[in-house]
Amino acid sequence: MKQISISEFRMKCLSLVRKVERTGNPIQITRYGKPVVNIVRAAPVRPRNWTGSMKGRIKILGDILSPASDESDWEVLRD
Repeated sequence: MKQISISEFRMKCLSLVRKVERTGNPIQITRYGKPVVNIVRAAPVRPRNWTGSMKGRIKILGDILSPASDESDWEVLRD
């Protein structure tokens, strides 16, 4: 892990953050030679392709295609 002083980080903050974002290599910020904080790339919030992401986690019980209630109860179908 690359180490830089806090004063150097202050001067090059935006370019260093872009570098971590682009490469994924973390940077450790030091003060008086002692580690203070690590700059790391954030994990993605959600998967890029969410289709099928719940595969194997859901169990379908019963018929999911038929209406939930009897068709005779539907007011719109009455004459």
